[in-house]
Amino acid sequence: MGSNHEVVNTFKIVQGQIDAVCERMNIDGGIRARLQKCERELIVNFPVKMDDGTFKIFTGFRVQHSDTRGPAKGGLRYHPDVTLDETRALAARMTLKAAVVNIPYGGAKGGVICNPKLMSQGELERLTRRYATEISILIGPERDIPAPDVGTNPQVMAWIMDVYSMNKGYSVLGVVTGKPVEIGGSRGRFEATGRGCMFSAKLAAKHLGVNLKEATVVVQGCGNVGSVAAKLLAKEGCRIIAISDSKSGVCNLKGLDVESLLNHKKETGSIADFVDAETINNAELLALPCDILVPAAIENQIVKANAADIKAKMIVEGANGPTTPEADRILHDNGVFVVPDVLANAGGVVVSYFEWVQGLQSFFWSEEEVNSQLHAVIDNAFHEVLEVSQREKVDMRTASYMLAVGRVAKAMALRGIYP
Repeated sequence: MGSNHEVVNTFKIVQGQIDAVCERMNIDGGIRARLQKCERELIVNFPVKMDDGTFKIFTGFRVQHSDTRGPAKGGLRYHPDVTLDETRALAARMTLKAAVVNIPYGGAKGGVICNPKLMSQGELERLTRRYATEISILIGPERDIPAPDVGTNPQVMAWIMDVYSMNKGYSVLGVVTGKPVEIGGSRGRFEATGRGCMFSAKLAAKHLGVNLKEATVVVQGCGNVGSVAAKLLAKEGCRIIAISDSKSGVCNLKGLDVESLLNHKKETGSIADFVDAETINNAELLALPCDILVPAAIENQIVKANAADIKAKMIVEGANGPTTPEADRILHDNGVFVVPDVLANAGGVVVSYFEWVQGLQSFFWSEEEVNSQLHAVIDNAFHEVLEVSQREKVDMRTASYMLAVGRVAKAMALRGIYP
């Protein structure tokens, strides 16, 4: 689905958001300056042997925004549009996300500029192993723990864990999360981000007095997050009326059969031509009247130009940064309740934390235990953010940033400056 044409520097957006919150909370200038910058930024250019025997140079990044509250944590993105600024923005958002749900991590993010959809499994493996070697000077279970993001998956994490372990001389389970269960991954990790969105949607619906059994849902994006959120919300009794992937969108106001739709995507590689649904484009999808809109594709989808068209009662952000600040103001003025990304999609980092803990202890939990612990963390965070939102009379995004920035700033003040 085509993205919007407003050129946006995501890192400048995040810096602006952090700055506004620091201003509002009278955060010390030195701490404010630290929050505006990333602590470490690594750029790597490395060769990969392609299947045709030629070598191609790829560029990758690993950025650590903050490790004040614990090891840096964050995903790896394989996408043609990866940039250093986007990686910085996502790393800073990870710091805030971990602080909102109050787990002892700082934020990091990584990425390689490539198109994984056009690469063979062998090429992806060689790219991953070389990239992992290049960033191994920064990562480690006590330092910086990568996880899957756009364009990467549990298999990619398995290769990174193998590279790191081979260099250490023993298996290191805690160096990445989102691994296959067979090599130290956690049950429930794959569904965790989408499940966190479902929990957030339930909590928001309860707060707004929306009956989930009668609620209509529109999901933008059909990757790991969107597909799981759609499936779980359908199980809760919601009617999923539209869903899109990167190629097209489908709509049926009576409700889509999510399971068959996902099977169709698995078989054909796309949701296009799904029987029992009409085709719609991205603009039409976002503007559909519904109770819950879940943008779970990529950033900057709800912008100044289309924010006024949104007819959803609430937005639950499955993607990172799907809404720009200008759009936020319009949504707020129009009474749309937004559960921001740093809360709505924090399920992934929460269960990554559980996976890391299980790996460090070599003691693994059941899926029921993982899901109930996740529910407790999201429930607690949602109510803490809601409480700030009501007390300070601000929207949920501002409230979550205030909660997060307050926690990170307090940690920075307590630790002081070395040396």
